[in-house]
Amino acid sequence: MKLDPFYLIVDSAAWIERLVPLGVKLVQLRIKDRNDEDIRGQIRVAKAVCAAHRCQLIVNDYWQIAIEEGCDFVHLGQEDLAEADVATIRAAGLKLGLSTHDETELETALAAEPDYVALGPIYPTILKKMKWEPQGLARISAWRERVRPLPLVAIGGLNTDRLEGVFAHGADSAAVVTDITLNADPEGRTQEWIERTARWR
Repeated sequence: MKLDPFYLIVDSAAWIERLVPLGVKLVQLRIKDRNDEDIRGQIRVAKAVCAAHRCQLIVNDYWQIAIEEGCDFVHLGQEDLAEADVATIRAAGLKLGLSTHDETELETALAAEPDYVALGPIYPTILKKMKWEPQGLARISAWRERVRPLPLVAIGGLNTDRLEGVFAHGADSAAVVTDITLNADPEGRTQEWIERTARWR
């Protein structure tokens, strides 16, 4: 499986409506602390927008709702993975992406036979408090060998100036949150990411 090198992660369908039409081809909807009805509504809007623009939608965490809503891709963190029914996810035909932060988590992820593995944080990140130190570029190279032939997603503190190093060390896709959503011009920054990742597409 091939992932687009530009992996956008946003926390609402409104962001997807705003940015996907610019040419985004891979987006994760990562919503926290909302009720199931709201989650379901946001997934429906996101799914429609992504279908219209040929963008791959990945739903974070809510795998049961993703199955019920006919989605085709979910992403789970390690805590979510421990509670998820991977067999049911697979039986429904969904692809699966998994987060990893250390060797133990990588072994757990690979045992679940995912469709891609994410490694983070590569650089310091302001998105959430993490117990892990930044992984650095060398860890990408090490993970690349471990997860081959699966795609490897780099995440954490990435911006357009750091893309060269990330891809040079073996990442297949670079995930971004705050460099776009906290930017004064999210649309302009999104277009810059699309342009800067084009040669790895």
